Parts: sequence; C-alpha cells; structure tokens
Amino acid sequence: MPLPCPGLLAVSVSPSLCAMGAVQVLCVAAAGFSRMAEGTRFERGGHLLCVTALAVIGGLCGVAIQLGPDSAAVCATTLAVMTMITVADFSTDG
Repeated sequence: MPLPCPGLLAVSVSPSLCAMGAVQVLCVAAAGFSRMAEGTRFERGGHLLCVTALAVIGGLCGVAIQLGPDSAAVCATTLAVMTMITVADFSTDG
C-alpha cells in the first residue's frame, strides 16, 4: 500500500533548528507570564524570568546570524514580539 504523501518523508529538520524553535517558544511564554504576573506576588520573579529570556533570545540571535538569514530573521522577530509583550500597554485604563 503506497503512502498517501511520500514527499513529506523527504523533509528533514535539523535538531539545531528544533532546539532554536523550542527556546523561542519558551521565551515568548516567559514574556507572557511576566505580563500576566504584574500586580501579583510573582511579579518580581516574572520580570527576572523575562529579562533572562530576553538575554537568551539576544544570544540566540547572534548564533542564528551564523546559521543563515532565515534563522536570524526568525530570532529577530521573536525578540521583537517579546519586547512588544513586555513594553507595550494596550489597556484602556486612564
């Protein structure tokens, strides 16, 4: 019986790309946690976690530049999203 989509088996993803993606997802989650922890007893820990995650993504951007422009662009986008989550305040409170 033939496979329904044999072209998919030809796709190989490097372990370093998977690791970079996992780190980026965790760092964006850390920025989100930091934002949600504001005003709670976890605020200080959330801010420290977010600053650490920003430093990790910054270092990852430096490594990704050596891997190619696509990897660097994805890391830079993640860094920009994390910065927007951390800095932007879209609340309508006075």
